[in-house]
Order: sequence, then structure tokens, then C-alpha cells
Amino acid sequence: MPSHRNGNLSMVYFQDFVLEGFESGLETQALLFAVFLALYMVTVLGNFLMIIVITLDSHLHSPMYFFLKNLSFVDLCYSSVIAPNALANYFSSSKVITFAGCATQLFFFSLLGTTECFLLGVMAYNRFMAICSPLRYPITMCQSACTRLVLGAYCGGCFNSVVQTSFIFHLPFCSSNRINHFFCDVPPLLQIACGNTAINELLLFGICGLIIVGVTFVILISYGYITVTILRMRSGAGRRKVFSTCGSHMTAVTLFFGTAFVMYAQPGAIESMEQGKVVSVFYTLVIPMLNPLIYSLRNKDVKEALGRLGQKHMAI
Repeated sequence: MPSHRNGNLSMVYFQDFVLEGFESGLETQALLFAVFLALYMVTVLGNFLMIIVITLDSHLHSPMYFFLKNLSFVDLCYSSVIAPNALANYFSSSKVITFAGCATQLFFFSLLGTTECFLLGVMAYNRFMAICSPLRYPITMCQSACTRLVLGAYCGGCFNSVVQTSFIFHLPFCSSNRINHFFCDVPPLLQIACGNTAINELLLFGICGLIIVGVTFVILISYGYITVTILRMRSGAGRRKVFSTCGSHMTAVTLFFGTAFVMYAQPGAIESMEQGKVVSVFYTLVIPMLNPLIYSLRNKDVKEALGRLGQKHMAI
């Protein structure tokens, strides 16, 4: 633990952090461990199954399911950045995470979270092109275009992650090394920094707010046009099919952007860490667990693909 003395002021710079997690008794800790473990296991199984089904079933080799497979991959990695370490800390008396480990966790958490945000916007644009411009859709959303859109989502996530992580870990952490959270995130790290955090707060609310509002705007415009197109359809069966497909996506969008806005796009987020912990459970574990259920239970094509995969497995 290196120290630096400046006049009468002694500043101690910490090399490790302590993740305090949820403060509670042993029984509550055991219950939280069971809940976290169950959520993580369902998340891994659900998203891994979605990736396998979409990869193996040729009927699902379309742009919509290409994006859905990437969303499942991001959700799988996203929860894996947080859950294993959080679960291990329930059995640890120290709950220590190194400086480098904390920076790495924040980098990948920010990268994958921002990438998911952009992917949800891309999926809305894909639905808009498929429903509102069906004749141009095969050309506009060809394989190369879909690949570029996914790469663009990852590049946007990487940019935000590099900016947030580099600015946060250039701050001195000399007042405390105890992070009031169950993983390394920007708001709790800003609370224990002893330098001027104004620029970091501006970056957090500025960049994250811009991304959330910008992608939300794209989604709302896309679904505005989709709604008008649906209302003009004469076929009731066609309307129901489109509403079912779009309803799944809108459910996922509402869950993700609702929690993201509460945590990162409004100034009170940094002040309310207890609320932040609960909200964080939703977007790190609950939402990645729900996404495969939302897209499979409300999607006829996925359910049929699961049935075909099960029949092949039984035949073998």
C-alpha cells in the first residue's frame, strides 16, 4: 500500500479493493447466494441453448436470428463478467479484488453493456426494414451489412468502455478501498475517489445518456413506422405474427433501457447505491436470464426449432 506525503497531508494509495456487496446476516447471504446461482445457471443454459439452436437450425439463418444469436452471446458474457466473482465473494472473508482485476471487470462490463444497447437498436432497425421495406430488405440487410452492424455495435461498446475505464482509473483512490457494491462499476468507484470527479460524472451522464437516448430514439422511430405499417395490413393473421415478433423485442428493450436509465442517465444515480445494487441485479442477471425466455416463448419459429432439435436428439 504505497503512500505519498505532501506537507502535512499523507495520502495512501490502495492497490486492492474490497467489494462489500449486500450487507446482511448469514441466512440472508445464503439466500442471496442461492438466488444469484440460480439466476446465473438459467442465464448460461438459456443463452447457450439459443446460440446452439440458431446455429444448427437452417430455418433460423436470417438477419433477425443472426442479431438474436449475438445478443445471446453478449448476455452470456455480460453476466459471466459479474456473477462468478460475486458468487465467490459469498465464501470469501476478505472479498478482495485487485486494482487490475477491478479495471478489467469494469472494462468488459461497460463494453458488453454498451454493445447490448446498440444491438437492441440494430434489431429494431432490422424489424423496421423487414416490415416497412420488404422488397429492399434482402439487399439492405445482406450478410455483410448485418456483420458490419454487429461490428459497429462492438466498436461503439469498446469506445465507451475505453473512455469510462481510462478516466475512472486515472483518479486517485486514497480515501477508502471499500466499494459499496458487488462488482466494480462507475458510480461506486466515483464515491471512493478522492480527486475531482466532475469530469467523470459528466462523461458518465453525457456519454451514457447520449447512447441511451439516441438508441431509444432510433427504436421509437422504427416502431412508430412499424405500427403505422401494421395498422394498414388487411390480414389479421399477419398483424398477430408481426405484433408477436415485435412484442418480444419491445419487452426486452423496456427492461434493459428502463434499468439503464435509472442507473446511468439521471444525476441521482450516483447518490443512491443501495437502490443501485438492486437495479444492478436486474440488468446483470435478471435481464440476461429473461431475454432467451422472452424470445423463445413468444416466438413460433424458435419453438419449432427447439422441437426439431429435440426430435433429432431423440432419434440419435
